This record gives sequence, C-alpha cells and structure tokens, in this order.
Amino acid sequence: MSAIQIDGEHLDFAQLYRVVLEDAKVELAAPARERMLASRAVIERLIASDQAVYGVNTGFGKMASVRISREQIGELQVNLVRSHACGVGAALSEHETRALLLLRANAIAKGFSGVRPVVAETLCAMLNAGVHPVIPSQGSVGASGDLAPLAHLAQAAIGEGEAILQSHKVSGGDALRSAQIAPLKLEAKEGLALLNGTQAMLALLSLGLREAEIAMDTADVAASLSLDALRGSPAAFDERIAAVRPYAGHALTARNLRWLNDGSAIRESHRAAEKDKRVQDAYSLRCTPQVHGAARDALTQVRATLAVELNSATDNPLVFADSGAGSGTGAGEVISGGNFHGQPLAMAADQLAVALATLAGISERRIEQMTNPQTSLLPAFLVRDAGLNSGFMIMQVSAAALTSEMKTQAMPHSVDSIPTSANQEDYVSMGMGAARRIQPMLGNLRNVLAIELLAACQGIDLLAPLATGAHAAKAQAKVRAESKMVEADRSLAPDIRAIERCIAAGDFSKILR
Repeated sequence: MSAIQIDGEHLDFAQLYRVVLEDAKVELAAPARERMLASRAVIERLIASDQAVYGVNTGFGKMASVRISREQIGELQVNLVRSHACGVGAALSEHETRALLLLRANAIAKGFSGVRPVVAETLCAMLNAGVHPVIPSQGSVGASGDLAPLAHLAQAAIGEGEAILQSHKVSGGDALRSAQIAPLKLEAKEGLALLNGTQAMLALLSLGLREAEIAMDTADVAASLSLDALRGSPAAFDERIAAVRPYAGHALTARNLRWLNDGSAIRESHRAAEKDKRVQDAYSLRCTPQVHGAARDALTQVRATLAVELNSATDNPLVFADSGAGSGTGAGEVISGGNFHGQPLAMAADQLAVALATLAGISERRIEQMTNPQTSLLPAFLVRDAGLNSGFMIMQVSAAALTSEMKTQAMPHSVDSIPTSANQEDYVSMGMGAARRIQPMLGNLRNVLAIELLAACQGIDLLAPLATGAHAAKAQAKVRAESKMVEADRSLAPDIRAIERCIAAGDFSKILR
C-alpha cells in the first residue's frame, strides 16, 4: 500500500492505527513541505535581522529575557534537548512510541513551527525503519507540552539517548546508523519545536480510546447475557423510552440489547412464570441503556476532542508565514501563545476514566446479582452443590476489588496544578498523568467484563434447555470455546485471562458489527 501522507491537516484515527499497529509507512506530503519552507523562511529572516524571538535567540521559560548569540543558536537547541531529557519510570510501549513519533511529525508538518522539512522527515524515517526512542513515561505536567517525553524522542533523532531497533536497546546514534538515517543537526528553534507539544498524552489517549470503544461494545454484549441469566425484562429497552430522552448513547445501547436478546427462549419462559413476582428489574439491568449510554456519549466527546488535537499546531511560538506585523506584507509573524497547554486533553482523559470506572461499576453489580441467590433465582454462587463448592463467590470478590481500584484511578487529574519553571508555568494540566492511568484502568475493566461474561454464561447454562437469543448466543459460544461450564470448583484465573484476551482482541465487540 502507498505511504500515508503526513501534512498536519488530514490525519485520522484509522491512519494512526494503521501506522502504529500495522507498521504502515509514512512520508511528508508535498504541500506540507511547502508550508514548512515558508515558515522556516520567516525564522531565517528574523535571525538575519537580529530581532529577539523567543526560543530562537533567547533562553527558555523564566530565562526568556536572556539573548543568545547567533553563533550559539544551534548549541542552544541541543542543550534544550539534553537538559529536558530527564524523564523517569517505565518506558512507553512500542505502540505508544510509534504513535508519539507520528503525531509529533504530523504537528510539525502543519507548517507553523518554523522548522525545516528534514525535521519531520527524520521522524517519518525513524517510524518507517522501526527506530523507536526509549521514552520514560513519567516527568510531564502536560503544560508547556510534554517536555520530558518529547525530549527523549528528540535525543534519539539527534543521535543521542537510547532507542529500540529490532527488539534490541542501543544508543540513539547506533540505531540511526543501522537504519541509515542521518542524525538531525538542530538549527534555530528546531529543538524547541520537537519538545513543545501535547503529543505524548495524545498518543496514549488515542490508543486508549480505541480499546475503550471495544470495551464499550463488549459491555453491551455482557449485559445482554446477564439480562437473560437473571431472567430480566427487556421492556426497559423499548425505543420509545429512548426517544423521549434522546441521548444517542442510550438509544444505541438499548438497540444493541434488543438485538442481542431477540428470540430469547429464556425471556419467553419468564413471561409465563407465575412464581416470579418481580415487576421491575434492579437498576444494573433496567438502567443499562442510561448508564452504558452515558459512557458511550462520554467516549464520543473524548473522540471529538482528540480528533481536533490530531491535526493541531501545539508548540510555541507559532510562525505565521502569510502575515506580517499587521501590514499585509507577507513578511511573516511569530506569535507566542499557549497551544502547548494540555488542559483539553487532561479533561478528556478524566472523562474517559470516569466512563471506564462507570462501566466496571455497573458490571460488578450485575455479577453480584447473578451470584447472590436472593436476587438471581439461580443456585447460590452459580454452582450446583453450593457449600461443597464455592463456585463464583470469589469471582465477584475479584470484580469488587478491581472496581474499587478503578474508582480511585478515576479521580480527576485536570484540576490539579503544581507551578513549575520558577512560577512562569504557574497553571499546568497534569494531562500526561491523566493519560497514563487509562491503560491500567482498561486492563481492570476488561477483567471485570470477563468475569461478567463467565458468570452470565454459567447462569444461562444453569437454565438449560432454555437458550438465549441467537445473537447473544454467539458471545456465549465464544466464552465456551475458552471456558467450559463450572460443574465443580476449579481455579478460574486461567478462564478470566483467556476471556480478557478475547475482549482485548475485539472478539465480543465484533458481534455488534
């Protein structure tokens, strides 16, 4: 397939996932090259005029008033990269690193950074050759960009630091030499342009969103099976209910549940069961469209925010080649601002975290409903010979533990701020920390959903020969392909792991497509 064109204007999630997950090739688009050359010409003219321009011939942050001689401009940019490369903690994964490389190249390609095309081309070459900088995940407050993570990326691009090449950790210089990529020799503003941006938190959130959307659909599938295991009523999913409170997420989840449970023999049996005097189901069943729907709508809002950020210029100062000090001369203008501030992403990350914790919370309640004989109308803890066997008793305990952990993980990060850089950067977003906790939360959610799927299928098996709906039965078959019905106690840890892997692979979410 032809290489994906990077131009700072048209990158979408599908292309991002192709590059990150499928190693699709990338190249700088011709229109982007022209825009970059135009903005670079502005910087060159300003250097020649000896006019003070932040980050070009001045110090950084609190030291912006310090002028740098023309002879030291290159050294200034290298020093910036070296001094800011002070991240700590576990390194970003290969996928996260690839996303970061792509997103930074795309932001620079937009043509407002004032750097040469070779800067973006080097990042593209690193992606294409599989040169992945070693980037510690901690150390960014998400305000003047993700400075520390991006500095480690820049280090590898100039032939310093460390990189992973063909599964081996080597020096950045050795990695570039092996891949036959010339190290960047930084010129005016280019170190700053590589460091000043939101792409580390954006990379993590973009990948997390994909997994969250898979988990979202999986949650609907799990809920449909739980509904039948508990002999619940689908009346609450009537499309007329959604129509009079018209949230898109509510309507979609209700439609999914109706479709999945269509034709359920268990439901038909429940209609005629005189012994079941329940008029309404517990909220964890009856309010599934409202709760799952709210999570769906949150993911939609997160996607909209990230889609804007994918093709945004997020460094500082920005170079506008088609303007000139308000005179219309076209001489160009450099304007200092704050597009590097991560507050939109930090708030989106908090919203995503709340959605994930919500899905886990209601799933755990359905698990409890199924394992509790007082609410399930099934054998205690979903096993025959309860007492001799404990069945799913501790499965619910594990789900409760994970759900409780997720509640603390969902605490907001975007309302926190610790001033930095001698109080010059006095209000920061903490967006990177907000993004970093999404992967652990996704792992917890998948495990809770795995437990729900196992419990629901166990409950449905206990109702045999009655069967669930034809579409929900596809999910039951996937579970049973990995985990046989529990007839007597055994360790279910391997079963949870197997179903969690199926969830991550999208096996259950694909049923809805």
